[in-house]
This record gives sequence, C-alpha cells and structure tokens, in this order.
Amino acid sequence: MRVAAQSSARRLAGLALVVAVSAPLTACAGAGSAAEPSTSPASPATTAPSADAYPITLDNCGFEVTFTQAPQRVVTIKSSTTEMLLALGVGDRIVGTGFPDGPVPPEYAAAAADLPVLSDRVPSSEVALEAEPDLVYAGWESTLSADGAGGRATLADLGVATYVSPSACKDPAYQPERLTFDGVFDEITEIAGVLGVPAAAEALVAEQRTALADLAPDDRGLTALWYSSGTDIPYVGAGIGAPQMIMDAVGLTNIAAGVTDTWASFSWEQVAADDPDVIVLVDAAWNSAEAKRELLATNPATANLTAVLNERYLVVPFAATEAGVRNVPAAVDLAGQLADVDLG
Repeated sequence: MRVAAQSSARRLAGLALVVAVSAPLTACAGAGSAAEPSTSPASPATTAPSADAYPITLDNCGFEVTFTQAPQRVVTIKSSTTEMLLALGVGDRIVGTGFPDGPVPPEYAAAAADLPVLSDRVPSSEVALEAEPDLVYAGWESTLSADGAGGRATLADLGVATYVSPSACKDPAYQPERLTFDGVFDEITEIAGVLGVPAAAEALVAEQRTALADLAPDDRGLTALWYSSGTDIPYVGAGIGAPQMIMDAVGLTNIAAGVTDTWASFSWEQVAADDPDVIVLVDAAWNSAEAKRELLATNPATANLTAVLNERYLVVPFAATEAGVRNVPAAVDLAGQLADVDLG
C-alpha cells in the first residue's frame, strides 16, 4: 500500500467511516519525573527538505508506507514520539499529542508548552483526524487500531501516513530480538529522514553516542530488579527491552534477564529468592516511586530484602523506559545514582 499526503477535505470526508468503527482506548497513561537529559533540542528546521530525498518507502512493522514529501502536520502518541520530534527541532509540526507518559524534560519544556493535548489516553480516530494530520507517529503499534487512533489501512485510505516505533511492533517478527542503542539510533535516523531533517539526527546521534561512550559502568557486579508496576504481582523490566539495555549500560545484572520479553509479570517469591542489591523504581503518576517504596517496605514478601532494608533505590521516569531519545540520558542519570549507592 502506498501512502501519500492527501487534502484535508478528503480526510474529513472519510471521518464518518472511521468514527463508525472507533472508540477511545482505555489504557492508562503514566507520568513520571523527568530525568536530566544529556541532549538539547535541535534548533528548529529553517530550510525545506530536499525534494530529491523523496519518495521514501518503508516497511514499518510489516506495513508498507510511502512518503512523497516531508510530513508537516504530525499527531504523536506516547511521550517517546513527542520528544523525538522536539529533539529533532520539528516540534512546530506537532498538531496534537496523545497518551503522555509524563512531563517532558526541562530542555524541551519551552518548545512543548503550547502543544495541543488531544487526549490523556490514546485519542480516538475522530479526535486524531480533527487535527488534520498527514502523519500519526505512534510509540505503540497497538494504539493504531479501530478502537484507538484508527487502523493503519483506514488512515492510509484517508491520506494519513502512519509510523510506529520499530521496537514496539506487535508482530514479534518485526521486533528487535534485543533492543540496543544502535537500534534506537536507527529509529532516530529513519524518522528524521521521513521528516526531512537528517542533519538533526546526525547531530543528535553523535551527541548521544559521545555521552554513552563517556558512561563508566559500575564494576561491583550488582544485581537489580527493574520494578515498573503491580502490587500482588510485580511487572518488571525483562530481558530484551529498554530496561535491559539501560541496565547493561550502567553495569547492573537484571534478575529478570532470562525472561524473553520487554516487560513481564514476575513473582515476589522469585524477587525474594534473588534478593537484588538495588531496585530500580519506575516513577509514574499512576504508580509513583514513592508508592512503590511504601509497598516494598510493608509487603511481607519484600520487607526484608537487602535493597529495601538499606533503601538502595534508583529512580527512572516512566517516559524514559521506552525506546527513544531519553534512553541515553536515563542511562547517564542512573549511572550517577548508582555511583552514590553505598554497600557498606
């Protein structure tokens, strides 16, 4: 299927068709405190992208999409995609955002101040189309469905292109076997090419590679639990996603590394048996780091863990736990927190 930008009249003419098969998605949005980024947003793009770069045809999660020109009106879903455009200096092309995971880093705050928030959750297709986008950029492929922002084929028929973060494809055949920083940098480069700002990607990737190279991993052989959410059953960072990638970078051994998934259900019994040296707490409005501290201290299964008794906690904002421009800054920040952990 070839997707090209169409007139807003055609998009709105087809709105009734999409609305008939769509309804708001009810997934909860998270929010976390902002980690200190190691990068700054690129300067806004002031020159038009070269027409020679187009058309660009991509196989994105098994869906073929063709861009005949750089998208100018973008709806972003999930903080990772919003922050990607801000970091590339094209935040002025965002006509609506949805499913924010938390506040943007301070470096992006000014550029993000006036961005229209379409929904605190996934916007319905009706709401998304009212913004008249020529691209919907989604952090999760699951948000592009009839009961979400609209199915990819339906949006394509209305002239709206779609792009999904490659690490979040639903089909495992299109997911990376294990997320790497090179994979994150590939997404930055690819979406920047689509948007016609390859030079911004080159500068951003170079800056993040330098920050990553300067990061000194902890050499104490510490084990860690990456605690994302859950009470009776903990939901943890497992062995192939951004949490594992970040823990590897800072020198932590993930006790759930053997689980072949990005995030997964674990058990408090297993956590107690492994007794990790430190616990990474994901800070989200719907399940804050402080709430997790209290749960760990009062849960009989975890109250006597070494990390709990000694309050060996590291904190990461939810928005930094998915593939995107915040992964390297999160790793740098966690490395700093880890260096302050006293094992005495």
